[in-house]
Amino acid sequence: MEEPAAPHHGRPGQRDLTTGPIGSALLMFALPTLASNVLQSLNGSINAIWVGRFLGERALAATSNANIIMFLMFSAVFGFGMAATIIVGQSWGRRDVDAARRAFGSAIGLVLAASIVVAALGWTFAPEILAALATPAEAFQPALDYLRVIFLALPASMLLVLMFMGLRGTGDSVTPLWFMALCVVIDAGMNPLLIAGYGPFPRMGIAGSATATLIANIVALAALVAWIRWRDLPLRLKGAELRYILPSSALVRMILGKGLPIGAQMLVLSTSALAMVGLVNRNGIDTVAAYGIVQQLWGYVQMPAMAIGAAVSAMAAQNIGAGRWDRVTRITRSGLLYNVAITGVAVALVLTFDTAIIGLFIPITSPALPIAQDISLIATWGFIMFGGTMVLFGVVRANGAVWGPLAILTISMFPVRFGVAVALTPLLGPDALWWSFPAGSAVNVALAALYYRYGPWRAGKLLVPEEHCEERSRADIEPGGGLKPAT
Repeated sequence: MEEPAAPHHGRPGQRDLTTGPIGSALLMFALPTLASNVLQSLNGSINAIWVGRFLGERALAATSNANIIMFLMFSAVFGFGMAATIIVGQSWGRRDVDAARRAFGSAIGLVLAASIVVAALGWTFAPEILAALATPAEAFQPALDYLRVIFLALPASMLLVLMFMGLRGTGDSVTPLWFMALCVVIDAGMNPLLIAGYGPFPRMGIAGSATATLIANIVALAALVAWIRWRDLPLRLKGAELRYILPSSALVRMILGKGLPIGAQMLVLSTSALAMVGLVNRNGIDTVAAYGIVQQLWGYVQMPAMAIGAAVSAMAAQNIGAGRWDRVTRITRSGLLYNVAITGVAVALVLTFDTAIIGLFIPITSPALPIAQDISLIATWGFIMFGGTMVLFGVVRANGAVWGPLAILTISMFPVRFGVAVALTPLLGPDALWWSFPAGSAVNVALAALYYRYGPWRAGKLLVPEEHCEERSRADIEPGGGLKPAT
């Protein structure tokens, strides 16, 4: 097997995140990720505009309920990908390319299998799930039509996200941007064609929007796989390396051990969101539609925090793998400062231009518009605190600490957020639901800061399966042995 080039040489879009100025490296890594996240949110917003304009508030409310459920399904398998990405980042930091490929291949196998199972269960039990959410009767059938097609897209969309995460773990945040753009162009472009049945396309209504998403994810995934192989990117699997998709028992234990708590964090978020949807649904179709629109706005507001958190996590993982603990604290500080500045600007823009932005989704005379403005004014600023949590959790997870963030998130979402929503509703009415968001975020970031400062996360070991260490040890003493880390 050929000896790879050092990870920081000759690869388009990649960055060595273990040397050089931290602030500029963090920003240059985060910007393509931010652009990718903005494109993803823009795609959802454009699709919501098509649905709202062509099919009205009833269909828009249906997609809002269905998208929350998809986030729940996504959460069930997302943790495996995040765990593998941490291993990829640490391996890349210590120049162990073979370990990165093993982790990447293992994640592909696990995520593919899990997403197929989840998609099948979701398709089967979609009516029961919507009923449990108290989905309004007038939105039930559109939501079911939309949701079942979206479930078919889950395996392709999960693998696409996984590959994006793996590439970022090696310092490449540019390649995911181009293929996210491809996915968005196809999805947004095909939405009106399949909803309204223009030209040779069938008129599918709300199911057409979901079908456009399905096609876009499959095409983008196939194109990305072809690109990785053609450009021979470091995480490509070929020849004997294809067996990495059937993971070893050690890697399975490691990915499951770290991935299940991370997935549980996502499940806490999504079940909290589902509980909130259940409360929102009891306030009528206009409030449901308004909440769905504001969620579109929040998608943009949280994108800087998500991008900075991903950049911080990738940088921290590589530096931990390289033994550069002196840089980890500085990475955290830079991430927090960037979050306040960039997320703060996003919040200010959304609150300043809320009428014009909300008016893109529904007519200016719609009764849902003032409700959406009220929700945005009360809750949007809390995403600055959310961003601080993303940075702190990103750093501690980079060293494999997953149980502390899970406990913190559980406390802030249920005893705090859901408790505030229920307890204050008799006093504030529907506004209690919106105030629960900044209340939960405040507790979340406070506990995350305490865990970062005093928690035991720094004592964690590098994520290297024992059997891989044994293989590497034999290779080091056997002439012509296995792949050695580049230096």
